[in-house]
Amino acid sequence: MSTAHVLLGLLASGPKHGYELKRSHDQRLPQAKPVAFGQVYATLGRLQRDGLVAAGGQERDGGPDRTSFEITEAGRARLDEWLGEIEPPAPYVASTLFAKVAVAVLVDGAERAHDYLVAQRAAHMERLRELTAVKTDPASPLGDVLAADFAILHLDADLRWVANTLERVADLHREVQS
Repeated sequence: MSTAHVLLGLLASGPKHGYELKRSHDQRLPQAKPVAFGQVYATLGRLQRDGLVAAGGQERDGGPDRTSFEITEAGRARLDEWLGEIEPPAPYVASTLFAKVAVAVLVDGAERAHDYLVAQRAAHMERLRELTAVKTDPASPLGDVLAADFAILHLDADLRWVANTLERVADLHREVQS
């Protein structure tokens, strides 16, 4: 995820200061990794340097001065460009789950990989239950439901891979024993 582009998108609805951007990010992308305040301000600095945002007014709401930022025309153009770019499918398998299973097979053979896969399947099933509760709750905001759908489908793909790999690991175990 591009934090810079997400912040530009959040600023498209009007000026905000860093604290508001962090809060908006975490509310609008509830299943995403929360963005840190330091990351928000560092990203705003780069966006300002690149002419994609401009500092607006300053507020003092019982605390330190807060500078609000607004998206510039160049920022809107860059946001529109980013929104139109198709995300290429990942060219590499970049999954810790895959890496752990592959290394477990290399290091300890089929038994450790099997045990890991069984435990991982249980963790995935628990997460599926949590996400299904979010998805089926009529009070869940649309953003939460969309995020839950996205995560559920990815977990489902992982679970299919775990099932296939458990079969292959069992075959490997039988092969090694004979």
